[in-house]
Amino acid sequence: MTLLLKIRLSWFFFIFFFSFLGLTYVIPTVSELDRASFALLSVNSFLYGFFITPVLTAQKNRIDELNKIVRAEASAMFDILLKTKKLPEKSRNLIQDMCADYLAASFRQRRPAEGEHEYERLISYCMDYKGKDPATVEKILDKLVANQSNRSQLAMQLGNRVFTNEWWIMLVLFAITLGFILSLSVPGLMGHFVKALLCTGISMLMINLLKLSTLTHKKAKDIWKPLDTLKTSRFRRFD
Repeated sequence: MTLLLKIRLSWFFFIFFFSFLGLTYVIPTVSELDRASFALLSVNSFLYGFFITPVLTAQKNRIDELNKIVRAEASAMFDILLKTKKLPEKSRNLIQDMCADYLAASFRQRRPAEGEHEYERLISYCMDYKGKDPATVEKILDKLVANQSNRSQLAMQLGNRVFTNEWWIMLVLFAITLGFILSLSVPGLMGHFVKALLCTGISMLMINLLKLSTLTHKKAKDIWKPLDTLKTSRFRRFD
């Protein structure tokens, strides 16, 4: 599965097209569909489009939301680290180290609820702080508490993939649609090209959805960039 997700969408297009083009010459066909078969094809095609369209839209919106949430998270951490400059060196270094530990733990595998222990440790330190300039630490604590909503939203959106039962429904409708198209007899090379292109287009919808759901789509490649920049710049900036 990991190897499959690394293949570019443009490569999938050509793989599908030439595979289906070959299948159009191999799979037995019928000259025309009877009325009942045509009705089944129409209903199935409608259900496939009706079902997959909102799921695709939801996954695209999910990536847009993740971009906003991660940028808000990076902004909050950047603001917290700027505030530490007013603290004594020992306290400043300790909070910065804990922030670094949190970012490393939270976004190492990009999974929901990771980094919870490190974040709680950071909050506990600020709550129990007895050193100089407690007002600054209080502001940091307020920022950490306010950022919890971002963390909750992030965990929710990371877990908001396409569910297994949704995949089964779409795969059944997809397979039936594909089977009907491949079973139709068409004249000449152009007809075979059109069949292959149609099957390829339908298949690309499923691959697009898979990549969106697993956050391996090109649209999702920059989600983590603000946090990665924050870490690599040693908390001096984020994009």
